[in-house]
Formats: sequence, structure tokens, C-alpha cells
Amino acid sequence: MIALNDKGLNITIDKSLLHILNTIKDCLCDSGIKGYLVGGSIRDSVLKRDIDDIDIAIAENALDFSPELAKLLNGKYIPMDKENKVARIILKDAATAKIQHIDVSTIINNIEDDLSRRDFTINAIAIPLENISAQICNSDIIDPFNGLDDIRENILRVVSDKSFEADPLRLLRAVRLAAETGFSIDSDTENLIKKQCLLINNVSGERIREELLKLLEIPETGDLFLYMEELGLISAIVPELIPSKGLEQPSEHYWDVFTHSVKTIDAVDYILGNGEWKYKSDAIKNVPWSSELEGYFNEIISSGSTRLILLKLTALLHDIAKPKMKFIDENGKIRFFGHPKEGAPMVVEIMEKLRFSNKEIRIVEKVTRHHLRPTQMTQMGMVTDHAIYRYFRDVGEVAIDTLFFTLADHLAARGPTLDTKNWQQHTAA
Repeated sequence: MIALNDKGLNITIDKSLLHILNTIKDCLCDSGIKGYLVGGSIRDSVLKRDIDDIDIAIAENALDFSPELAKLLNGKYIPMDKENKVARIILKDAATAKIQHIDVSTIINNIEDDLSRRDFTINAIAIPLENISAQICNSDIIDPFNGLDDIRENILRVVSDKSFEADPLRLLRAVRLAAETGFSIDSDTENLIKKQCLLINNVSGERIREELLKLLEIPETGDLFLYMEELGLISAIVPELIPSKGLEQPSEHYWDVFTHSVKTIDAVDYILGNGEWKYKSDAIKNVPWSSELEGYFNEIISSGSTRLILLKLTALLHDIAKPKMKFIDENGKIRFFGHPKEGAPMVVEIMEKLRFSNKEIRIVEKVTRHHLRPTQMTQMGMVTDHAIYRYFRDVGEVAIDTLFFTLADHLAARGPTLDTKNWQQHTAA
């Protein structure tokens, strides 16, 4: 861990990280190459966050140098980006278990120019490896964009107004990094995101998927997604959700369709023991839970996704067809008959565009298609053994997921107006 003292005069490096950095420094010195510790590892260390990777920038082709370094560290060399000459070293040694990998990038001109092309000021900080020791003074730190000041002030700020144009995925990364660190995005950066939010469409589906899953992994993501929509990002990624914004629902629903969908994300977290529900904090006592269920929802489905995370994605998308299916019945009541069936293929199309795996798509599609099924069963009176059999037969691999999703959907429908007796009946069924 690296810790910045109260006066910001020096940095202390713990022994485990110092050992790795000294090995890299010695290897560079033997080859006459200048190198720097850069980026997020400095930021996270100052914030006393766990570090599982470090970034090194060197004044040499990283693809040529990294294989030798990988051998010294008993790691595996991977060429990450041949065009920009970026390599990754996966560490396997138990002695370096805290650090999972090292990214080695190539400095094109000089370190100041390299830092100027990074995303945020809090990541545009460097320490020359030749200065690495147990104690590092401020004079040894290269911080041309005052990133350390922004860390002290808990501010996330772009290095330049060209930052998002250079890599539009930074639009999402800004929100995630702010959420993970508890920082506030400064107003100029917020305005830049709003202005350039549609640039996200220039990013490959695979990269958006990866960042979206990281966002959904954060507990109680609902308010974060509302903030993302204030910045224009949700509509940019999933324009199919735009018609649901402000769309009125029947009186038993507290929120419009879009807000309900986002609140359902928080409700899923709450129902599955991953967050709070500020509208009725004791509702969870009526929900069955066990270590087996916890393990079930933490099952890894694909790279970066679990059943829990996919259920949160379902929450965002489950009512996506309501605008299309809305009508007013003869009694003047708003209805959305058939929206689960109509929404299921829309979900598939969205997830295919974002390059989700077939299994991920199948899970979200089936929960979307059947999310009203448990409620419909109970509305018909006593649930028979045959009805239960047909439910598990039809819903199959997501039968349990759908049952818990239905509870979250109900919570997010009622919001602050949840009736205790009605909730008890709903959970008992």
C-alpha cells in the first residue's frame, strides 16, 4: 500500500509492492531503460484501496522488453495492443498474489506527453522507478495536471476536453470510477459527458458490455443509473428505453416506467442481500434466504457476470416493451398486456448488440418473458401442484431467478407506498 501523509510531503510504499517495483527497476536499469510507475495504481494506493494491478510506462518498446520481465517475475507475457505497443504480465507467484498483473506501456515521446493522453487527472500521475524507495518525496512525483490535489478534494476531472474523443469508453468509466472512489465528477467534465454522450456508440459492444457489468457490480446501482441518464448515457447505450421515460403507469405503481425499472435494480440488490431498500428497510425479513441461495446467485455465468448481476440487468430491461403495449381499457385504466412476451425479443436484440454470451442472453430473456408468471399464478387462487410443475417446466433454468425477481419488481412498483399486509401476502405466496 502507498499512503500519502497529511501534508502530502511523502509517500510510503509497503514491502510487498516495493519488492515488485525494485525487480522491475533493476531489470530496466540493466537494460538502460527509463521507466515510471503510472496511473491508477498510484491513485488507489493514495486512497488506501486494494491494488491488484500496476501500470508501468517505459521509454522502450514494451512488447520487446516485457517477455524478459515476465521471466524474472515468474509471470506470463501477453501482448495486449500491438499497435500501441502495450503488454501485460500475469503474475502467478504466491509472493506476488496481491498484484495479479502488470501492464507495461510504451512512452512515445516523453512522460509528460504520455500523461497528457490519459483519461483523468487522478490517473495522470507518475513516479520515476529510479526514485522508488520506502519513502518518496513530492519532488519525486510527476503530476503536471494536479491529480494529487484532485485526489485530496475527491474530484474526478478529465485531463483534456479531447479525453472522451480519444476513447469514448471513458464516458462510462468516469461514472464507474466516481462511484467506486466516492468522488464527484466536476461540472465541466459533466457538461462534456452530456455534450459527447453519443460518442459511446463508436465503442465496440464487447467493451461496453464489460464496463456495463462493472457498473452493475456496484451495490445499489439504481441512483447511479439515474445519474447516468442525467448525463445522457443510458439513452445513448439503450435508446429503446427512451419511450419509457415519464411513461405513466396504473395507480398501484409509484414511479413512471423508466424510474421503476431503475429502482428495480436496487430492489434486486436488496432482495438478494446486496444492498439496502430505503423505502421499507424491514421488508427483507419476509424473503426466504440461505447460504445455498447466496451461492446460487453468485454463480459465474460468463466473464464478468453472475446471476445477481444479470438479474440487475434484467431489472433495467424487463419493461422495455411497455411503451409499445400501452393502452387504456374501457374503465380508463392504463394497461400493458403482453409486454413481457413482446419485450423478450427486444432484450435479445439489445444484448446481442452488446455482445453478451448466448447463456447470458438466454437468462435475461427468459426472466423478462416470465417475470409476471409467479404473480399470475397466485392471482388465480390456491397454487396447485400441477401449476407449480408447469411453472418449473416452462421457466426451467431461471425458475428461481424469476421468483426472486418478481419480489423485487413488486417492491419497486409500490416504492414508498408498499402495504405491509400486501407484501406479506405476496412473499407468502
